Amino acid sequence: MIDIWEKTLDWKPSLEQQELFQCLYKLIVEGNRQLNLTRITDPEDFWEKHLWDSLRGIKFLISGEGIDTRKNQIIDLGTGAGFPGIPVAIVVKNSTVNLVDSTKKKINFIDSILPVLNLNNTFATTCRAEEIGRDSHHRETYDIALIRAVASASACAEYTLPLLKLGGLAVIYRGNLTDQEINNMENAVEQLGGVIESIEQFNTPISNSDRHCLYLRKVANTPAKFPRSVGVPAQRPLSGIRS
Repeated sequence: MIDIWEKTLDWKPSLEQQELFQCLYKLIVEGNRQLNLTRITDPEDFWEKHLWDSLRGIKFLISGEGIDTRKNQIIDLGTGAGFPGIPVAIVVKNSTVNLVDSTKKKINFIDSILPVLNLNNTFATTCRAEEIGRDSHHRETYDIALIRAVASASACAEYTLPLLKLGGLAVIYRGNLTDQEINNMENAVEQLGGVIESIEQFNTPISNSDRHCLYLRKVANTPAKFPRSVGVPAQRPLSGIRS
């Protein structure tokens, strides 16, 4: 897949990174025999839908002249079996990555594989997104917040923006994205102290599936009332109506 990495991301993994990706795949397949971690276990699907997709969202950190050397604090909300956070941690090793999920068995699995992957820059936390967003140890602490396929775009904004420092960036991974979702997102992001910096549409390199990445910049402090209580952002996403 080296040619595809270079063509699509203007980057290619080192031999060490390739070996870690292979090790991660084996660990996921083995863990999947006991835990329901992911439906994606075919090698080619795993490469495209987990590895490539994870790193496409942070193309701005790894392409062009090389990997960004700043020591970013990164949080991955709803990480599941460790995506996109673990591939990001493998590639951007100068940064610290917090992998967050509300399912304890998935976090236990991640805790068991991080030493095998020698990811000393990475740790895992069992918590709901709404709860960690109100925790003073985490709120307005991170440079980058990643979130993939866990809720509506507006809810994802409410989960991520409270965790970012001023100037921080939220990366929301989406499949399809409608004009209505974008309109709702614009209103929600403004209430949360952010702006939509860019929206990138692209297709995956093998299956040609539709993908979007939304990049939200934190430009003002998020009001203390956000994120709202557990379950509310998903059930009543912010839109044009202020509350």
